[in-house]
Amino acid sequence: MLIRLDTLRERLHGVVLNKGEQGYDIKGLQDELDKLPDSYDEFVKFTEKLLNLKIRNDWSYVEPSSINDILNEMDPSRPKGKIKEIDYEDSSKRVEAAFIASLCGCMLGKPLEAMFTGHEIRKALEEIDEWPMSDYVSKDVENVLPRVHRSFPETAREFINYVAPDDDINYTIMGMLILEKFGADFTHENMKELWIHHLPIGTTFGPENTKLLKSGMDLKIDGMDRSTFLEKGGNGPRNILPTDNPEDLIDVFNDILNPGDELCGAAIRADAYGYAFPGNPAMASELAWRDASFTHNRTGVYGTMFIAAAISCAQIMEDRDEIIETALMFVPQKSRFFERVSVCFKDVKESNSWEEAYGKISDKYGEYGHCRIYQEIGMLINSLKFAEDVGHGICIQVSQGADTDSFGATSGSLLGAYFGPGHLDDKWIKPFKDDIHTGLAWFFERSVSKLAKRMSKLPNIMRM
Repeated sequence: MLIRLDTLRERLHGVVLNKGEQGYDIKGLQDELDKLPDSYDEFVKFTEKLLNLKIRNDWSYVEPSSINDILNEMDPSRPKGKIKEIDYEDSSKRVEAAFIASLCGCMLGKPLEAMFTGHEIRKALEEIDEWPMSDYVSKDVENVLPRVHRSFPETAREFINYVAPDDDINYTIMGMLILEKFGADFTHENMKELWIHHLPIGTTFGPENTKLLKSGMDLKIDGMDRSTFLEKGGNGPRNILPTDNPEDLIDVFNDILNPGDELCGAAIRADAYGYAFPGNPAMASELAWRDASFTHNRTGVYGTMFIAAAISCAQIMEDRDEIIETALMFVPQKSRFFERVSVCFKDVKESNSWEEAYGKISDKYGEYGHCRIYQEIGMLINSLKFAEDVGHGICIQVSQGADTDSFGATSGSLLGAYFGPGHLDDKWIKPFKDDIHTGLAWFFERSVSKLAKRMSKLPNIMRM
């Protein structure tokens, strides 16, 4: 059995709720789902209803999925290619700095990735006399918080001896591998190939985990699909799904059995595309769409496109507001993402400190906490606006709570691309001892400095 019936019912409840937030008429569906018998076939029939739901008449947003439709909904005045001539030597240095900063931001946030608000983090750090945050999190914080992340024994300040494994780091490396092997014309099939080869399923979550499961089931063995292989006597489990037509269930994995399709799982895969296309947010965002659409929809895709465009712009723009204004051109202008992030951006511009801006963003969008994009993108804008250097900026980001390691990493990429080399104190890098432990299979680089140099070659590789 691939998925238990109770788990399937729970997932479908999540999808129904999401459909309601996406503007679909879901009246009566929750009760109908509760009353369904424990039957895969009945659940498959229910998913057909979800695939054919109608948008409510009062829904004002336009949120397409295909790249052509998304392009049509972007700001028509957006730059369509490189904004200016690129100094590729400078870009290479910025990408190297950005990748190292993303590692630091990720490790800074990792001990606190336990669904805290910024207010809760501040209270805890004040209790141990470490507010404002200015270094990796001390082990003493464990005494004043109700919980810490399971990586605490290797990511608290006193314990750091290397870059600990993290999915955020894995996906940035995966983006590099995709571009190195397949270039800018990579496909979802190319992604599937690399994911199966490099991503252990235990290192993936939510939509990525769902997609990897499906990709594994679709995998050809000795030139045959799995079911043919088994029919011809291949070894392995039979009757993977107890339904007359297992493919009926498999075909709806991405769209229907995936309640996290608007969360930040794709957003943490944006960095490499922003690195690779300095000053070309059009290309960076389009490749981010291609990657994100493998697993996500709507807001989950738009957030990825925005981040890639922002990192691309940060390499060449001095005006921080201009970076955000330009990146916002590369998402559908009538989407919830554009509306809510624009509100956050306005709050940040009208605030005198990051704390003031965080308070406004949290008051309006605090319900969109851990992994839920809107508040976290607003906090990312806040970090860029008020950062004095890279270290200060990643501290601002993590101090705001929510998905602290993911957006700690993203803020590191954005800030490193913006400030460039020489703006991150050695105290952030030295604890790693030039050692990185990724969670990837069949990837053997253990040197932080060598991996950063390899990442820095992306702009020149994509230039060719």
